[in-house]
Amino acid sequence: MVVLPSCALVEVKMINSMRKVLALAALASAVPVTMAVAAEHRPVMQTEAWKTLQTLVGQWQGTVVEDGKEQVSHVQVRMTGGGSAMMHVMAEGTPFEMVTMFHPDLDDLLATHYCAAHNQPRMKLTSATPTRLVFEFKDGTNIGPHDGYMAGLTIDILDANHHDEEWSYLQDGKRSTSVFHYARAGTSPAP
Repeated sequence: MVVLPSCALVEVKMINSMRKVLALAALASAVPVTMAVAAEHRPVMQTEAWKTLQTLVGQWQGTVVEDGKEQVSHVQVRMTGGGSAMMHVMAEGTPFEMVTMFHPDLDDLLATHYCAAHNQPRMKLTSATPTRLVFEFKDGTNIGPHDGYMAGLTIDILDANHHDEEWSYLQDGKRSTSVFHYARAGTSPAP
């Protein structure tokens, strides 16, 4: 065991105290810088299509006909990333959960679909009206030559509480579609 003279112990305590003070000073000076950097971010482009898409924020319940059978579907839509992205979660908590992230890219509007087919197609808005948004395939990841992938999405906004989503799937040159009919949770299905 090393025994230090009392003056050395005082010096060690002073050094430890100074380290704490310097660490706190560094932390305190970083906070305004972080806040300043956050304040300097580019504002999110507020196109009419982006505003229309944001009206879908909320919980949705609906149906889709697959293989001749009507099936129940649930979607949760919420904003994230400081309002710079919108997350659309389909079949949350199931083995078939899929997420589509929508976000502006300067003047464009993109959708990246994280698919249960284990690929990630990106779609770009190609047509927009106040009640219809049409996205078409742009590119993607993990898509092999014969792999199927989502190639298009059309969203029809019927009113504040009802919308349809038509998802197009492309495999080996054949396109198939599934149409989901949604009502905002707590409202009646569309007539």
